[in-house]
Amino acid sequence: MFAQFLTPAYLPFAIAFAVMIGIGLIESIGLGLGHLDLDADMGADGHGGVLDWLGLGRELPILIWLTSLLGCFTVAGTAIQQIAESLQGAPLPWPGAVGGALLAGGALNTLAANALARILPRFETSVISTDDLLRQRGTVLEGAARRGAPARVKVVDRHGQAHVVLVEPHDDADIIAAGETVLIVRRDGARFFVVPERHTLLQSI
Repeated sequence: MFAQFLTPAYLPFAIAFAVMIGIGLIESIGLGLGHLDLDADMGADGHGGVLDWLGLGRELPILIWLTSLLGCFTVAGTAIQQIAESLQGAPLPWPGAVGGALLAGGALNTLAANALARILPRFETSVISTDDLLRQRGTVLEGAARRGAPARVKVVDRHGQAHVVLVEPHDDADIIAAGETVLIVRRDGARFFVVPERHTLLQSI
């Protein structure tokens, strides 16, 4: 079956499956890439029209939605080729199979995405501005943050959703080690600046 999956008739679905696994690994190691602010696409009544049909209207994290779509595309395409082989003794040419899989997989993904949005309520109404992370505490995940050498910090917003951002010390002389708790005090573009909680002035905050 694995060798069959690598033949030209099945290759688009093998590639989709490999990409799906890759995205799953990215999400599992928590790189913080899974959330997309879709508010600009919503209508005044709070519904996203096409986004709702696609399963994105519930603000499902984009990488989870994409992983689901790739999985549905792979399943639909493989099923189409298997049915074609049982009926005519050979799979369809890959362009025809891909077209059918896009239609069937897209419809199947609408159901899957809506189901995922219901069982992952923590992602609903949790899209925030990056400025909302200011004055929040976080934990340095790895390495040491120095001026000019940022480190990754995990911050939990008011919705309980975790974000991973790059930070540098607010004070030039500070070196903040992995595991330390920090307070985010300002932002410059995608870079945040923090003060370590060990500073005496933060102990009572």
